[in-house]
Amino acid sequence: MLDLFSGLDTHVAITLMLSLGFVLAFEFINGFHDTANAVATVIYTQSMKPRLAVFYSGVCNFLGVMSGGLAVAYAIVHLLPVDLLISVNTSRGMAMVFALLAAAILWNLGTWYLGLPASSSHTLIGAILGVGVANSFINNTSLSHGINWGKAIDVGASLLVSPIAGAMMAGLIVILLRRFRPRSNVHKTPYQRQQVEGRKHPPFWTRFMLIVSAMGVSFAHGSNDGQKGVGLVMLVLIGIVPAKFVLNLDSTPYQLERTRDAAQHLQQFYQRHEADLSKIIVKSTSTSQYECHPQQTVATADQLLKLMGDGNDYHTLSASQRWDVRTQLLCLDDAAKKAADLPKLSSDDKQLLSNLRKDLTTTTEYAPTWVIVAVALALGIGTMIGWRRVVKTVGEGIGKKDMTYAQGVAAQTTAAVSIGLASWFGFPVSTTHVLSSGVAGTMIADKAGLQMSTVRSIALAWLFTLPASMGLAAGLYYLAAQWF
Repeated sequence: MLDLFSGLDTHVAITLMLSLGFVLAFEFINGFHDTANAVATVIYTQSMKPRLAVFYSGVCNFLGVMSGGLAVAYAIVHLLPVDLLISVNTSRGMAMVFALLAAAILWNLGTWYLGLPASSSHTLIGAILGVGVANSFINNTSLSHGINWGKAIDVGASLLVSPIAGAMMAGLIVILLRRFRPRSNVHKTPYQRQQVEGRKHPPFWTRFMLIVSAMGVSFAHGSNDGQKGVGLVMLVLIGIVPAKFVLNLDSTPYQLERTRDAAQHLQQFYQRHEADLSKIIVKSTSTSQYECHPQQTVATADQLLKLMGDGNDYHTLSASQRWDVRTQLLCLDDAAKKAADLPKLSSDDKQLLSNLRKDLTTTTEYAPTWVIVAVALALGIGTMIGWRRVVKTVGEGIGKKDMTYAQGVAAQTTAAVSIGLASWFGFPVSTTHVLSSGVAGTMIADKAGLQMSTVRSIALAWLFTLPASMGLAAGLYYLAAQWF
């Protein structure tokens, strides 16, 4: 990190600082925007004092980012079309980063100010899709190329299914507690506990579970949402200082050997299936240097192998050669993905292509430790402020009755497990949506009813977040493309 700005012109260094500041600001806002979702029940039930709760939540968010891996980070990045990913070191790339970050920040701040539990993940994904759509219109290309629709469908499905599953799981937990512990204090609200028994805090084990599940939500939130910031930082670094970050310069000789082997095996696969592949891959007439041509996969693999040679260190490549290697690796990965669409492909061939894709991206999908630490700090510090506006909405505004301890434990446990599993499998999900739907599920299970005005507001925020952030990002990208 210390040599990050060395050798840069003043205007490039300023651009880099502003861009990194934008990303970290987004993560900071993400932190205080989503804090209430992690600590709402633990504060509302008086299990922890607010300041202590948000402090430990911030710490758990930090730890979640540090241990979360990179699967979600690059799931978000690859929502962008390949032609934008291989041109991110140009003015188009800078316009893209500016537009999607500005749109995400503006929508996040607006919904936070209004106290609506809108999703930061939903916002960022909408902004990325908006940039893809605008890029298609600017370049007069088909929308099928403007967005990575396969990845978009996967992400959309995870965003849709996760809150439904969360509501069902949380409701089931409450039903089981009602059946097997019908007279337990866990079914009381904080008000009932204080008025009837004169006690401020929940029973010991209930309080313990509320605290543990709240910290679990915070950790899971960091492991999922923090990765999105890591992916954005890498886009900025690759775009502004590509010579240093376009490839993982610390790649081991073994990783480079795996990359070469993958290119050779993909080349052989295309040669074996040339006739079948020609039927599903439309030949492009474009001569743009910012477009992949799957029908030229054999030649692309040859160029990559020639550039890499027998070397075991990316440092030996010039800045332009490193960019060429990255471009070829991204195009080969795209070719492997398209080859998986072959009809009647054997399970062995599908597994082969999946393994080849992992090996082709092993030196491009990475993040330096300092990037992960910086994002973790921004998210963790942001988590420690801004919780008041949404806590009351989650605790009292969703159901017609106040939240019981059982409902809080059920909603938080469900959210922690669901988000943790999503991070493990590389699916971006919304902490806000999962927890809010979990609370709603517990209210339905307890026959407490729902406050339709609040549910309607949350639903409208969920419904309009995607088109609003898409529209904002598309407009900003169009304007930025004229400026840069």
